Amino acid sequence: MTAQSEIGLQADESRACGRAGPIASWRSLRTLILATAPLMLSVGAHAADLVIAMPNWSSGEATANILKVSLKKEFGLDADAVPMGTLIAFAGLNTGEVDIHPEVWLPNLDNLVKKYVTDAGTVAISPTGVPAWQGICATRVAADKYSIKNISDLSDPKKTASLDTDGDGKGEMWIGAETWSSTTIERIRANSYGYAKTMTLLEMPEDVGMAAVDAAEATDRPMVFGCYAPHVVFKLHGIVRLTEPPFDAAKWKIVLPSEDPSSWLSKSSAAVAWDTAHYHIAYATALRKNHPEVARFLDRIDFKPEEAIEMSYALQVERQDPYKFAEQWVAKNEDRVNGWAKP
Repeated sequence: MTAQSEIGLQADESRACGRAGPIASWRSLRTLILATAPLMLSVGAHAADLVIAMPNWSSGEATANILKVSLKKEFGLDADAVPMGTLIAFAGLNTGEVDIHPEVWLPNLDNLVKKYVTDAGTVAISPTGVPAWQGICATRVAADKYSIKNISDLSDPKKTASLDTDGDGKGEMWIGAETWSSTTIERIRANSYGYAKTMTLLEMPEDVGMAAVDAAEATDRPMVFGCYAPHVVFKLHGIVRLTEPPFDAAKWKIVLPSEDPSSWLSKSSAAVAWDTAHYHIAYATALRKNHPEVARFLDRIDFKPEEAIEMSYALQVERQDPYKFAEQWVAKNEDRVNGWAKP
């Protein structure tokens, strides 16, 4: 999902273990994922022409590889898709060490857009974005059997007791990956709404979070978690979006850890729903001079929400290799990709 910031793992992770339940195995799942993940990108003997920052969520990973395949096919340019967080990626875009970020979520990263796009002018955002949504979701059992349907229900200890899998008296909920900026904002929202007192907020890789959702659905256990759309989870399960007060800019004050490491949480407040979300490709403005054909190409790309779901399904459910999926996607959409690349 979503966009990233470089924030550390919170101590709340320690509460993820306990008696059997959909969340009890999160630590072992997380350990397995981290142990089998590549520690560094294998690159060829020659230097790449371009560097693409590759996010750690499925649609971003797929898009990074689609861009990699397309740039080679259309322009003969070799691109390295390098796993990295968005703060590092934007710093690289600013210095010229990174050329492209495939999926910048807004309003999550408004602060970075202001810093590098509006003020510095070193980064550009493609004009066409993909409409999106962010919030908190519940499994159907949590909504129907335990009446967890509104965000205020998460502050009711009688209801959140159904979400307690480790016997500590608090429910557990996954709010996102450790490195996503949306995860930081969900922690702010939990603090603002008050359910940080009744819920243990878990930050772990998306694969772990989605595996817990799958397990909860398979065993008819209630679960609440941070969610976003487009995403394959809505295709796989009867997920319910919790209702919230509508977005109000006057009530949305976000200070990120990168802006104030010691007081960001106490200085922030967001007891309303997320604003309308969308995500875009970002690229270094230097491309307009060094590779104007690539800048034009990136500005024309117009992915659809259903395509993001397709990407998510292929990588998360079918476990397809991202690069091989990208090769097939580009071949299947050859005319469209050619249109993006026209002079």
